Amino acid sequence: MTDAAPSFLDKQRAARPWLDRAVRAGGRYQQQKGDYYAAGITFYSILAIVPILMVAFATAGFVLAGHPEWITEIQNQVTKNMPGGLGETVNGLIDSAIASRAGIGVLGLLVAAYAGLGWMANLRDALTAMWEHTHEAGGFVSTKLRDLVSLLGLGLAMVVTFGLSALSNGPVAQRVVRWLGLEDVTGVGVALRIASVTVSVLATWALLSWVIARLPREPVTVRSAVHAAFGAAIVFEIFRQVGAIYLSAISHGPAGVAFGPILGLLVFTNLTARLVLFATAWAATSHENLENAFVPPPDSAVIRPRVQLREGLTVREALAFTGAGALAAIGLTGLWRRRGD
Repeated sequence: MTDAAPSFLDKQRAARPWLDRAVRAGGRYQQQKGDYYAAGITFYSILAIVPILMVAFATAGFVLAGHPEWITEIQNQVTKNMPGGLGETVNGLIDSAIASRAGIGVLGLLVAAYAGLGWMANLRDALTAMWEHTHEAGGFVSTKLRDLVSLLGLGLAMVVTFGLSALSNGPVAQRVVRWLGLEDVTGVGVALRIASVTVSVLATWALLSWVIARLPREPVTVRSAVHAAFGAAIVFEIFRQVGAIYLSAISHGPAGVAFGPILGLLVFTNLTARLVLFATAWAATSHENLENAFVPPPDSAVIRPRVQLREGLTVREALAFTGAGALAAIGLTGLWRRRGD
C-alpha cells in the first residue's frame, strides 16, 4: 500500500520555511490554550486599571490640595468640555478624591498589589505554557515574592519604554528640532515621525525580548526570544497606530467618549496579550528549541503474568499424546525383539 500524497499545505510548508514555522507556532498556541490565557491576562489588566486610577487620583489630590487655583481651572475646563451632567459628575469625583486622598491612596495601593500579582502570575504561567515547560509549584510566599520582583522589573521596563516613546514623539523632540534650527527644513516633520516610530519599535523590541525570555518560570534561550520579539514589536506598533486612529474617530460623540475608550482598551489589551503569547510560541517552536525540548518519559511498564488453568485435554492434545504413545510402544516393541534375537 503506497503512502498518501502530501497535501497542498504540506507542499507549501516544505517550500516556505516561514509558513512552516507559523503553522507550528499556531499549533502550539492553540494546543496550550493561548486564547484562554489571553482572556485571563485581559481580565487582570482591566481589573488593575481601577486601583491605578485610585492611586493617580490620590496623588493628584495631594498635589491639588496645595493649589486651589488649579482645582478651579480644571473644574471649569471639565464643565466646558463634557456634555450634560457628565461634567458635574467628574467634578464631584475630583472633590471626593481631594477630600479622601489618603484613604483612596492606601486602598488603591492594596488593590493594585493584589491585581498586579494576579496579573503577573497569569502572565508567567501563560508564557511557561507556551514553552511547554514543566514547573513544580513552590511555596506560596516564595512564589508571590518572585512574582512581585518580576512585576517591579516589568513595571520599570515599561516606564522606560513608554518614556522613550513619549520623548521621541512629543514636545521634547520638537524642542530639539527648534534648538537645532531645523523647524523650517523641508521634510523635518516626516523625519521626526520616522525617528519616533523607530525609537518606539526598538524600545518595544527590548521590552518584549525581556518578557519572552525572562518571565517564564523556567529559563529559556535568549536568541530565539529576540528574533520573535522583533516581529511582535512591529505588529504592536501597528496596533498602537490603529488604536490612536480609533480613539480620534470615536471621540466626537457623548457615547463614544463614554464607552469608546473602554471598548478600545479591552480589544487592545486582548490583542496585545495574544500577540505576546503567539510570539512566545513562535520562539518556542524554533528548531533549536524543539531539539532541546523536554520529552516526558514513557509510562512505567507493568508486567502481569497470566496463568490460565484448564481442566482436561483438548481433542488436538489428546490425538498428539495418543500418537506419541503409539510411537513409543512401537519403538519399545522393536527394541525388545532385537534383544530376544
